[in-house]
Amino acid sequence: MQDVSYDGTIKGTVAKGFEPVAAEFERNFTQRRDVGAAFAAVHKGRKVVDLWGGMAAPDVPWKEDTLQVIYSGTKGLMASCMLILIERGLIDFDAPVAKYWPEFAANGKADVLIRHVVSHRAGLPGILTPLTLDDIPNYEKLEKLLAAQALSTDPDAYHSYHALTIGWLCGAIIRRVDGRTLGRFFAEEVAGPLKLDAWIGLPESEEHRVGKMELDPDSDWSDDPPENPTHRSIWNNPLLFPTYEDLAWNSRAYHASEIGGAGGIATARAVARYYCCMARGGELDGVRILKPETIAAGLKLRSKFHDPFIDEAMAYSTVFAVQTEDFRFGPAPDAFGHAGAGGSVHGGWPSTGTGFSYVMNQMRMDPEDLRTRHVLTTLHKVIAGA
Repeated sequence: MQDVSYDGTIKGTVAKGFEPVAAEFERNFTQRRDVGAAFAAVHKGRKVVDLWGGMAAPDVPWKEDTLQVIYSGTKGLMASCMLILIERGLIDFDAPVAKYWPEFAANGKADVLIRHVVSHRAGLPGILTPLTLDDIPNYEKLEKLLAAQALSTDPDAYHSYHALTIGWLCGAIIRRVDGRTLGRFFAEEVAGPLKLDAWIGLPESEEHRVGKMELDPDSDWSDDPPENPTHRSIWNNPLLFPTYEDLAWNSRAYHASEIGGAGGIATARAVARYYCCMARGGELDGVRILKPETIAAGLKLRSKFHDPFIDEAMAYSTVFAVQTEDFRFGPAPDAFGHAGAGGSVHGGWPSTGTGFSYVMNQMRMDPEDLRTRHVLTTLHKVIAGA
């Protein structure tokens, strides 16, 4: 690995031959207005890119150990937790959720299966009971609301992104099957063995390292409540990004809570390492998290739809997102992973044994966000030519 520094704009290291990736990452700051970010890639078990730059918060430079909220990137971490329990025979894809969580059968949900939950087809994309931002960290309250809620009568609810509810549903299943919370399970079964600087529920001792999220002032974040109640329940109950001022997602309460759909906090280095493990069949540095056949089954396509509320093509396996025609996870056709609100992208390319992660602190409302697209295209070219 060789050190990288572009007039102080970015820092880090790259392996020989990966210099074009650093140059492209640097353009995110000089040409694409990035504020603070990190990008890392691990190829065939070897770290080949480890870069960071910009500001983690006002007057605070992004450092080598800066942590950042990865929003829905958390779902990709949660996927391995579900797969571990499936591999151990503790959860069955085709079993009713109520087998493990009896209260869930209320109001017509007895036939909702595990495979529906993990692929955004459970018919519970949002909570209908009015919520406040203070409710989001309270997973026990939200699990009870979901258990009591009736299945939606809106056909669109069965092919729409379960933005936050998938985290509470999977977390409830994990706790009832294993006894541990999602955050503790991930820490003990995945992050600990792989030595990942990643959490779903951040210890207070690490709080000082977390960068501050901000909304891009050039993006339109105005959001009038939609008329459709399903749409409103997903994205406006409560409105998750209500102000350009300090976000709830920057608070200690949110960082400490185990928000499985959106609360993970990590370095890009850690998430890239995680996805390299998944892309290599569940093993890295002699540590096996999952069997290759479990990963293969876990990446099987389980749902594909065009979300009617956010107008986006989506495809899912077991919690993991898989590649669609917009190639969000780079050029590799077999790519999988999960993106996060505002621009973070994390994933793996099994065909090359590569894991990658881009984390940032300026959120953009831009489906064509170029910050990751150019970097991932360059990374793929370098690996293909290696």
